[in-house]
Amino acid sequence: MAGQPLNQPAEIPAELDRWNWGAFFLNWIWGIGNSTFIALLALIPVVNLVMIFVLGARGSRWAWRNRAWRDAEQFRKTQRNWAIAGLAVWLVSIGGCATMVGSIPFMFKGSDAYHMTMDAVRSDTRVKAAIGDDVTDNFWVGGHLNVSANGTGDAQFSIPVHGAKGKATVFSHLVRNAGTWSIRLLVVRVDGVDAPIVMINEDHVPIPDAAIGI
Repeated sequence: MAGQPLNQPAEIPAELDRWNWGAFFLNWIWGIGNSTFIALLALIPVVNLVMIFVLGARGSRWAWRNRAWRDAEQFRKTQRNWAIAGLAVWLVSIGGCATMVGSIPFMFKGSDAYHMTMDAVRSDTRVKAAIGDDVTDNFWVGGHLNVSANGTGDAQFSIPVHGAKGKATVFSHLVRNAGTWSIRLLVVRVDGVDAPIVMINEDHVPIPDAAIGI
């Protein structure tokens, strides 16, 4: 019949029955746009981990069946646009996450607690003798930093460092009261050396033989 959409009532043409990246990347959003409401299952935790792959594999069939398409070319262009949009969203999301994660070391290194830790390490003669005078911290730093508006705070760092003579890891714990930081624990473990350099241990916490976990 003139004007009847190509996809009614025929099955999807074989050349269109392929992996649907738009359905995979955008799942439930793609489902609403393509009248494929089974895609809303992607909103359910755990189920969504399976559903995104189901949508990728069967999305083209469902979209062809659930919407009226003028012809195969319209279907192909529409699904390609969904795929491009989905890829763009994922790239932006991944970039945002990478930026957030990458900013953590800068946040740590910009804090007074971090500067206090590194100043103490660089001035210690035992550390200099073990790894060299030029103690340098690596880019990636582990731990956490919490500062409250009332002037209190807590910081724990795991800092890989190196010098001309070797490498080490600095472990520190600091607390903040009335806006002032104080070091409660400061330990340096030199690579290849069993005994740690215990610089500060105000709370007399046990120092294990193995590497200290912060």
